[in-house]
Amino acid sequence: MKKILIILLTALCAIACNAEPKSREAEKAAADHGKVLVVYFSRTGEQYSVGNIQEGNTAIVAKMIAQATGGDLFEIKLKNDTYPTTYRALTEVAQQEKRANARPEVADKVTNFDEYGTVFIGCPNWWGDLPMVVYSFMEQYNWAGKQVAPFVTHEGSGLSSIPASIKKTTKADVLSGFSLYGHEAQNERENAQLKVNAWLKKLGF
Repeated sequence: MKKILIILLTALCAIACNAEPKSREAEKAAADHGKVLVVYFSRTGEQYSVGNIQEGNTAIVAKMIAQATGGDLFEIKLKNDTYPTTYRALTEVAQQEKRANARPEVADKVTNFDEYGTVFIGCPNWWGDLPMVVYSFMEQYNWAGKQVAPFVTHEGSGLSSIPASIKKTTKADVLSGFSLYGHEAQNERENAQLKVNAWLKKLGF
């Protein structure tokens, strides 16, 4: 009986010792980055290389980030969403909006934006740039003193100039960005999660 108690106490001690560094890491992340907001724009319907999808590629990544960081999620939605659901037609609309430097209206607003120290901004790569509605979102807020971490889904274009565009628009401290193939987000989620976690670790989360 005495041996069993010793074994149990040893096991409990090991669990406690292993848990302490994680708690310290979480406290350090909170001190370094503040409260976290994960903002994303994502599309369903027909998408390149993944067919018709029920959950957007960027939405999948955003939820992984929010879960790993304990951040709050905010989806950028169009007030008047008339975007096509077919891939080619959507790319044509995206190109037209980029040429016009359009600012589609956002449906909702983050009412407690000032509370967040770090904001993750995620979107698909549209013609080497952010979708125009993401500019609409960014231009509504004061980004002074915030850190911004960009993440992008794509099928070959990577981050392109998106981090630089975010920096120019927000004047915030832009952290190292992350890009992931859309087909990985959809069809290789375990591998995608590992890549997200590795990126977050580099950022100090």
